Amino acid sequence: MHLKRQEIPKSWPVYRKGTKYVVRPNSDSETGIPLLLILRDMLKLVQNRKEAKRSIFLKQILLNSKIPRDEKSSVLLFDTISLIPEKKSYRLDLSEKGKFELKEIKEQETGKKIIKVIDKRILRGKKIQLNLQDGRNILSDIKCNVNDSVLVNFKEKTIEKCLPLKENAKVAIFAGKHSGKRGNIKVINKEKKIVELETDSKEKINVLIKQIIIIE
Repeated sequence: MHLKRQEIPKSWPVYRKGTKYVVRPNSDSETGIPLLLILRDMLKLVQNRKEAKRSIFLKQILLNSKIPRDEKSSVLLFDTISLIPEKKSYRLDLSEKGKFELKEIKEQETGKKIIKVIDKRILRGKKIQLNLQDGRNILSDIKCNVNDSVLVNFKEKTIEKCLPLKENAKVAIFAGKHSGKRGNIKVINKEKKIVELETDSKEKINVLIKQIIIIE
């Protein structure tokens, strides 16, 4: 199935004029962008779907240090893309206008990613399972709560540290009308499930906790 170009999320940096349809990602289109659009429209690395498929088949592309399943694989916020022949790596981020953008990173940064904790469960044997926003479920003894973030090391398959939801924590807004802005938490209202932020541009705004991710 494809998406009509007029129906694509506002976060996708793709022209709304052109062919009638664009590729649909394997998972929710609101939280990620298909790998094909990154390779073709953002990096200008390939010209069409066939070339993207060939790059993946030849193992020239890595997504979070692994070979992606196909060109429809969803690339999510803070995921990393590695281009093996070019020896370049990028992290998917949001611009201040809420559009997906790529930021070049060092190779050693590709094995790690900050992810929001959306659920926490105690399993048999008192093992703690953290359910993460990108679909991962990780068993860990680290002290961490829902709405905190974790720094995951893909190569070691471990959580390096927890980034707690607290005053003065640095956050990125990934949804809503303020999507793309960053700032520091000044007040947390857990009853209303909102935080008051001071953005990097010194603007005071209120944002739902579910729309932010702790990044520092």
